[in-house]
Amino acid sequence: MTTQCTLTYDGKRLTGPVDQPLIEFLAAHGITLPHVCYHPSLGALETCDACWVEVDGELKRGCTLSSREGLTISADQAHARAAREEGMDRLLAKHELYCTVCENNNGDCTLHNTMVDMQIPIQRYEFQRKPYEKDTSSPFYTYDPDQCILCGRCVEACQNVEVNETLSIDFSSDNPRVLWDGGKPINDSSCVHCGHCVTVCPCNALLENSMEGKAGPFTAMPWSLKRPMIEIVKKLETTTGAVPVSGLSEIDMNLRQPEIKRTKTVCTYCGVGCAFELWTRDRHILKVQPVPEAPANGISTCIKGKFGWDFVNSKQRLTMPLIRDNGRFREASWDEALALVARRLLEVRDRHGADSLGFIGSSKASNEEAYLTQKIARRIIGTNNVDNSSRYCQNPATKGLFRTVGYGGDAGTIADIAKADVVVIVGSNTAENHPVIAARIKAAQKQHGQKLIVVDPRKHELAERADLFLRPKASTDLIWASALSRYMFDHGLADTAFLDRWVSHVDEYRESLEPFTLDFAEQKTGISRQLLGEAAEMIGRGERVCLLWAMGITQHSHGSDTSTALSNLLLVTGNYGRPGTGGYPMRGHNNVQGASDFGCLRNMYPGYDKVTDPEARERWARGWGVDPEQLSPEVGEGNFLMVQSADEGRIKAMYIIGEETAFSDSNTHNVHTAFEKLEFMVVQDMFLSRTAEFADVVLPACPSVEKEGTFVNTERRIQRFYQALEPLGDSRPDWRILTELAARMGHDWGYTHPSQIMAECAGISPMFAGVTYERLEGWRSLLWPVAADGTDSPLLYTDGFPNEDGKANLHPLEWQEPDEAADEEYDLMLDNGRMREHFQGTNQTGRSAGLWDQVPGGFVEVSPELAAERGIEEGTWVRITSRRDSLELPAVITDRVAGKTLFLPIHFGKPGVNQLTGEHNDPDVQTPAYKETAVKLEVLDRRGEPPLPAHNYRYGRRTPTQGVEVEVKWARGDYTLPPAQQSNPRKM
Repeated sequence: MTTQCTLTYDGKRLTGPVDQPLIEFLAAHGITLPHVCYHPSLGALETCDACWVEVDGELKRGCTLSSREGLTISADQAHARAAREEGMDRLLAKHELYCTVCENNNGDCTLHNTMVDMQIPIQRYEFQRKPYEKDTSSPFYTYDPDQCILCGRCVEACQNVEVNETLSIDFSSDNPRVLWDGGKPINDSSCVHCGHCVTVCPCNALLENSMEGKAGPFTAMPWSLKRPMIEIVKKLETTTGAVPVSGLSEIDMNLRQPEIKRTKTVCTYCGVGCAFELWTRDRHILKVQPVPEAPANGISTCIKGKFGWDFVNSKQRLTMPLIRDNGRFREASWDEALALVARRLLEVRDRHGADSLGFIGSSKASNEEAYLTQKIARRIIGTNNVDNSSRYCQNPATKGLFRTVGYGGDAGTIADIAKADVVVIVGSNTAENHPVIAARIKAAQKQHGQKLIVVDPRKHELAERADLFLRPKASTDLIWASALSRYMFDHGLADTAFLDRWVSHVDEYRESLEPFTLDFAEQKTGISRQLLGEAAEMIGRGERVCLLWAMGITQHSHGSDTSTALSNLLLVTGNYGRPGTGGYPMRGHNNVQGASDFGCLRNMYPGYDKVTDPEARERWARGWGVDPEQLSPEVGEGNFLMVQSADEGRIKAMYIIGEETAFSDSNTHNVHTAFEKLEFMVVQDMFLSRTAEFADVVLPACPSVEKEGTFVNTERRIQRFYQALEPLGDSRPDWRILTELAARMGHDWGYTHPSQIMAECAGISPMFAGVTYERLEGWRSLLWPVAADGTDSPLLYTDGFPNEDGKANLHPLEWQEPDEAADEEYDLMLDNGRMREHFQGTNQTGRSAGLWDQVPGGFVEVSPELAAERGIEEGTWVRITSRRDSLELPAVITDRVAGKTLFLPIHFGKPGVNQLTGEHNDPDVQTPAYKETAVKLEVLDRRGEPPLPAHNYRYGRRTPTQGVEVEVKWARGDYTLPPAQQSNPRKM
C-alpha cells in the first residue's frame, strides 16, 4: 500500500504522506494555506471561505482536500486569491477588530494571524454591531457575539468532540449566533464548562475570564478608554486601511510574547492524564490551552482541568513549615523542622522497631516522589509499611488483573476504547469522573455506531446514552458477570481458539460457573433474564469489546472477586491482546497509578517486584547499595491497616504526603482517634488539611506546576510535566523535601533533579528500563513496560501474558454475600461517589469560586418513588443514619437513583460521608467497602432552597446535531459563493 505521494502546488512538486489533509500537508513543507475554520482536531467545517484553491479549473475549499498522487493545485491564481480575500472580508464584517487592546492578541488568534498573512489591504465590509449582548453568565468564560465570525469550531467541538451537544448555530436566523440549548444563557444551559469551545475559538469571541485585563500592556484599560480607541480604529480600517492597524497589533503581539510563559504540564486531577500548556504572566494563570499533540486528551479538557487552578495562588497555601508547640502550630525554619522530623522518626524506629512507623505516599505527587517515599521507608527505616490511596479505590481491580492476566493496569489505551465495537461500563460514572474518556466513548457511539452497555445502580449520563442499561442490586455484580461467562460457554459464544491457545484452568473455571444460571442471576441481581441475555449476545458477538470499571465495583467487601469476574468474562470472549479490547480499571487520581507503579505499596517494590521474592529483594538491595538482609521480607501494612494499628498502639509514627486520610479513610471516628494516639505524625501538603490538623509537623509542599517530574495516567502512560511557576513562599517540591530529610537521617543521596531519581529507578526495575527524561521530552510519552531500548507497550498481551507459561488464568469464584446489607431498621442503601465539578475533599477545587457556583454544597439524592412515599420535596432536609453515625443534608429528588438507594457526593463536609461508612473491607486487599453502607432516613421539619442551583447543567436540555449545519447557510437565498461579493456578510 502506497503511503507517500507527490502533488503539485503552485508549480512546486511536494512529496509527503498520502491522504493527509492538504492544510497539514502544506504546513509540513513550510507553506501556509490561509484558513480560519479548519482545526486539525475538528476537520473541515467549510464555513470560513478563506481557503479557496483551484483544482482542474474549479474552485475548491482547500480544507476539504487531502493529498493524493498527481493532485495539481493552484492557490496563487487570481480567481482563487480573490475568493480567499472575499471570504476573509466576510469574516471581518462579523468581527469587531481591536487587536491591540484585545486579550487574545498573543499569537494564538487564528483570525488575526490569517488576516496579517493575507495582507488584507482594507476592511471592505463595514462592521456593524449585532443585536445581542455579551454573555457573561458563566463564571469561567464569556461569549461576545460582536466578535463571533460564525466559524462553527465551538459547535463542532461541543457536538462531536466533547459530545455534550449544547452548542449550535441557527444559520437560518436573520442574525445568526452561537446558541446554548437553543438560546439559553451559558450558565443556565446544559454546558458543563469543559472549555472545548473556548480552546478552539479562532478569535476572542469565546474567552477565558482569567484572561480579562491580564494578557497584555493595554488590556487592563477600562472600557471608558478602550471604546473611543476602538471607534477611531474602525474609521482607520475603512479609510487609511487595515495594514497600518494590523502592523500596530503585530508590534503589540510581539511585545507580549516575552511576558507570557507557555509551559507543558499534566493535569493534577483525575487519572485521564490530560496534558496541555499552562499560560502564565508572572504568577497569574492566564489560561489552560490544550493542543492536538497531547497524547491522552488532544484538545479535550473538563471543567476542573480547564478552569480549576485557583488553588495554586490561594491565600490558604502553606508557605512555611509548622511545628506544634503546646497544642498550637507555630512557623519554623526548614532546618528546625527537618531536623525534628529526622530525629523523631529515627527515635521511634530505634525504640519500637521499624514496623512501628507507617508511610503514606501521595497519589497526586510525582512518580519520583513516590519512589523516594518508599525508598525512605524501606532503605532507611526498614519497613514495608508504605502505601497510597489506591488502597481506597483501585487495589481490588489490580488484584483481579494480577489473578487473571498478570499486569495491574489498563490493557490498552484510550484510543483502544474508542476502537471497540462494544464498550461495557460497570460501576463507573465515567462522564463525571473521567469526562475526557467519556467524550471519546460518546463520539464513537455517535459517529461510528459503537454499542454501549452500562451496568450501574445509578442512571448517570452514560446510562442515559447506553444502548443497554442494566440496574443491578448493590453488591451483586459478580453474579451477572459470571452468569454471562456461563452463557458464552452454553451458547457457543466463548472464544475457544483463544482459550485453547492463551488461557489456563478453563475446565476448572467452567465447572465453577455451574451455579450462575440466568435464573439465579435474575433472582439475585434484579436484572431480568431478557436483559441479561441481550447483554450476553451483544458482548459475545462483538468483535472487539472493552470493559471499564471503577469504584462502583472495587469499594465492596468482595471487590477483588468482582474485578476478577469481569476480567474472566473478557478472557472467555477472547477480548485481550487485540486493538479495541481489554479491561480498563479507571484510575481516580492523577497519579494513583504511578504511586503504585513506583513502589508505594505494602507488598511491592517499584515495577511490581514482590518484597517476598528473594531475587527481587537482592536486586533492589544491590541497586541501593545495601545487603539484602537490610530490606524487610515481610509484607507491610496498607494505609487502612496502618490506621487501625495506630488505634491499637502498634503504629507509633506516621508520615503522610498529600493525602487527606482523615477525610477519605472509612469510619472517620476511628481514624481521628488513631491519629490522636500517635507519638509523632508528619504531614506534607499544600494546605492545612483536616489530616494536617492532627500533625506534629506540617511541611509545605508544592503543586505540580511549581516543580518537575512525571505522572502515570490510567492507561499506563508516563508523561513529563514542567515547572511553570516558582514555589510559593518557602514551600518546596516533595522530592526535594524527601531528599533533604534522607540526608538528615544519614543518607545523602544527592539528587539535584527528578531525572536522576527516575534514572536510578529505571536502572533497577525491568518494567521501567527504557524510561528516560529525554524520551519523555515535550509531548512524548511512554507506556509501561518499557524495554531498555525505549520500546514501550501501548497494547498489552499481544504475544502472551506475563506468567511463567505465557498464559492467562481463568480464576474460579464463589458468590459471597456483602458484609453489610439493609435490614428492617436500616432499610436503605447509601451509594456515594464523585461529581464532575469537585474533587475529593475539595482541598483544591474548594478554592475556586466558579466551581462552588456550580455546586455550592452537599446533598443526598432521593428517588421520586421514595420521596413520594416519605413526603420529601426538593430542598427538604433529612437525617441519614448508619450503624455508626448520622448526617443531616438537603434532598435532591431525581431518577438518577431508584427505589431504596440513596446517593451522596463524597466532597462536602468534613468528615462527611465517611462518618457513616464502616471498617468492613475486602479481605484480599483491605479496601474499605464504602459502597456497602446501610442507612435509615428521617425527614426533618426543615426546608431550604434546592441544593443544586437552577443554573446547574443537570437541569439543562441538550440540543444534539450532527455538527455545524453549514448546508443551511449555503441554502440561504442571500448566500453567494466567493469571489462574488456578499450582500449581507454580517448575517452568515
